[in-house]
Amino acid sequence: MKTFLELAEARRSVRAYKPDPVPEDLLLQVLECARRAPSACNRQPWRFVVVRDEARRRLLGTAYSRDWFWSAPAIVAVCVVPGDAWTRPHDGKNYAWVDGAIAMDHLTLAAADIGLGTCWIGAFDPEPVRRILNLPDGVEVVAMTPIGYPADDPAPRPRTRRPLPESLLREQWP
Repeated sequence: MKTFLELAEARRSVRAYKPDPVPEDLLLQVLECARRAPSACNRQPWRFVVVRDEARRRLLGTAYSRDWFWSAPAIVAVCVVPGDAWTRPHDGKNYAWVDGAIAMDHLTLAAADIGLGTCWIGAFDPEPVRRILNLPDGVEVVAMTPIGYPADDPAPRPRTRRPLPESLLREQWP
């Protein structure tokens, strides 16, 4: 069994997928992990839209035009309902997007843990996605990810991560 640090290091952004469908029980396992993500005041403002239909995946490809994106056997859109989320009273900051991002992170790590690939997609045009997924007013898409079996073994990430001492501040901002 991997430690969390090993899992975080092993997770990759997968951009090539086998056509093999993801078994429903594995997809539900990944979504269950996303559902268990923490959220501000436990409001759980997320919804997960799973798209398996190839024609609809191709349509989503119009919002993010990379063939590898829609050619995965499934796409998951993590949506949030800001009206269901907690809002910090001091400055009015709504935590829906934070909560949705945490759920997406749980999803990607859970998928990696069982051998599925994902790639966090935020650079999409939201309007076509809203139409394709038939999202009502008051629902926003935080991110999408293809999900499936990797077609290749993505190379390890280059060691371009900022060293921890460059990100770590103690007691206050200098």
